[in-house]
Amino acid sequence: MVQERILPDESALRLDAARGFLGDGGGAVRLLIHRALLKRVEERAFSGDTAALDGLRRLTEESNKHGVVVEFVGSVSHDAGWRETLLEYCRENGLTFLTSDPITARVAEAMGVRCRYVIPEPPLNIDEIFTSDVMSLHLKEGLPPRIKRGHPGSWVFQEIDSRVMDRIAIESMIAHIMQKAYDNLGTETFIEIDKPDLTILQLGDYRVVITRPPLSDGMEITVVKPMVRVRLEDYQLPTRVMERLAVRAEGILIAGPPGMGKSTFAQALAEYYRNLNKVVKTIESPRDLKLPPDITQYSKSASKDNELHHVLLLSRPDYTVFDEMREQADFDIYIDLRYAGIGMIGVIHASSPIDALHRVANKVDIGILPSIVDTLIFMNKGSVASIHTLEVSVKVPTGLKRADLARPTVIVKNFLTDEPEHELYVFGERVFFVPIKEKKPEDKRVKIISQILARHIEDYTIELENDTARIYIPEEQLRTYFKKCQNKVLKTARRMKLEVDVYPASKSSY
Repeated sequence: MVQERILPDESALRLDAARGFLGDGGGAVRLLIHRALLKRVEERAFSGDTAALDGLRRLTEESNKHGVVVEFVGSVSHDAGWRETLLEYCRENGLTFLTSDPITARVAEAMGVRCRYVIPEPPLNIDEIFTSDVMSLHLKEGLPPRIKRGHPGSWVFQEIDSRVMDRIAIESMIAHIMQKAYDNLGTETFIEIDKPDLTILQLGDYRVVITRPPLSDGMEITVVKPMVRVRLEDYQLPTRVMERLAVRAEGILIAGPPGMGKSTFAQALAEYYRNLNKVVKTIESPRDLKLPPDITQYSKSASKDNELHHVLLLSRPDYTVFDEMREQADFDIYIDLRYAGIGMIGVIHASSPIDALHRVANKVDIGILPSIVDTLIFMNKGSVASIHTLEVSVKVPTGLKRADLARPTVIVKNFLTDEPEHELYVFGERVFFVPIKEKKPEDKRVKIISQILARHIEDYTIELENDTARIYIPEEQLRTYFKKCQNKVLKTARRMKLEVDVYPASKSSY
């Protein structure tokens, strides 16, 4: 009997791909483990990733059961990588190379190495999971698979299977994702980052993030799919806002908490400017905005040093969308390109509009801040919650009294009401953010009546208009009001020269 000599690589160990060749008799195959692979497995185990080491242990145990001896061959080369060493050894000795990595399999075939490419069936089908209301899929070893179902600002976390995902199941999902990616590489599918402990890729509509130890405490896959492709017109913004975006806005910040629709709005804005015959480009990490092919999308993670900065200065787009500004270098690019006269649209995480300005104001001279950021759009639950504009004036800032303290002051206004809400100015060496839109204090008369009602009634609303207090009380508590509160409320109201009207609470919504 001619034995088939099989030499597996790291991916085959991770997925137990060699176990299927053991058979019952043990005489049909010889399993060879190259010492370069053994060193690679050891290095990964020391860094916290024991998947391949566990796979080697399982293979050895299973081989012993079938009477197959696992042989260790070759020597570690310091001139070549472990993968190249394995392939060259197979080519020189006529071995069968076993892998679960699609690119390695193609390289082996190109070298003339006899190769077997084996991956087990994946436990889940991504296309079947992503129905119209599913936002993302979350897989982590030791936990059941979970999804986010709903829409930005209103979603629930659900388990879709009670079975726990083990490491082999996760590895199987990764192998199928990578196979599909390599089979469809192009403008719609590309690998953004591929490192031993981190892989980020765009697979058609899906953005996939894969992490392994030691970067994460376990193997994890996150798959995100855009819910909808929205046009700017779908946001039904007031005509005044559309006019500003078309004519005056050139330094735009789109801010909001995570998952509130910032990137979706930025995508719509990019297409809007493109339809106005503007040259639009993007900076993304990863590149996951779904845009027409005439909008060039640059990868921040794939660029080096100041490549993007130079490319954008030389190509001179009318607008550049910078999706997800996080690091100091991101803000530096945004600011420098604005100095150069390029329209910028920056997407930034912030819990409030003023928090977003905090992240930019300390990086530029306060007097030129409105030239860097002239329009701030705050997103909440997929909608535009507020729009703010910035302008500079030399004045005595709010909170200061003496005329000789006048200085350049940035006024942040609510664009729709034209009301000032904050002032920014430098005092000493600090930038101060001062709210100037005072909150109307609660009327004392309402507070007094509220104290009377709260003793007996759990839920109520008081609206004050001129000298009339309208009290809305749930119908089931009206009896309690008339019996225990009415006389005292009316007596107190007369003393305060206040009329009182009482309504069932259901009427308060009209």
